[in-house]
Amino acid sequence: MQLSFGMLCARSVRAKNTMNIMLTIILDAATDDLFYYLFGFTYDSPFNGFIGCHYFALGSIPLSSYDYNNFLYQWAFVIAVAGITSGSIAERTQFVAYLIYSSFLTGFVYPVVSHWFWATDGWASAFRTNKFLFDSGIIDFAVFGFVHIVGGVAGLWGALIEGPRIGRFDHTGRSVTLRGHSAALVVLGTFMLWFGWYGFNPGSFNKISSFYAFGTIMASGARWGRKR
Repeated sequence: MQLSFGMLCARSVRAKNTMNIMLTIILDAATDDLFYYLFGFTYDSPFNGFIGCHYFALGSIPLSSYDYNNFLYQWAFVIAVAGITSGSIAERTQFVAYLIYSSFLTGFVYPVVSHWFWATDGWASAFRTNKFLFDSGIIDFAVFGFVHIVGGVAGLWGALIEGPRIGRFDHTGRSVTLRGHSAALVVLGTFMLWFGWYGFNPGSFNKISSFYAFGTIMASGARWGRKR
């Protein structure tokens, strides 16, 4: 998924900024992983309606209800949030500034929002007995709603704060078209991202390894195929 994002973003910027955007993609997968490991997964875990406070640096894991695969699963969503935002501020952010923002977003901001909607005791979760929003809670299959909300809102504010890219407008204020430098990269990135979602979406279904109720002929792979 990150490789696909990297191709799409690298194609969409000018050649002189390719290295910068690729470094931000690497940061999303590496540095954000560290902050989510130390703090983010903690705030994402159950404790109360607002925030979790268990499993700092994956302490006490594995448990019967939490294992390392839970961390890996949630981390995939975390870097998606960072990737959405990095595309919104491409060609306008210094390396150090991006490092600070991305670490804060994935280590502290997104995990709290994720806890609200997905944790069994999150204040807006559909898993609560006393549910918010007409006693239904917020139902967000595979966290796609608030992943894109958090990433989109962060990207919008980043774009507003950073302002337009250098060269986007001429001296009279007229817009100038800034074209990407490689159509091949965007095509390859699109197909790789498309294929990657075949695993990501069915994986969010949490039923790949289960059998259908009417028999064992339509087994684990059938759920995957039907989801797509």
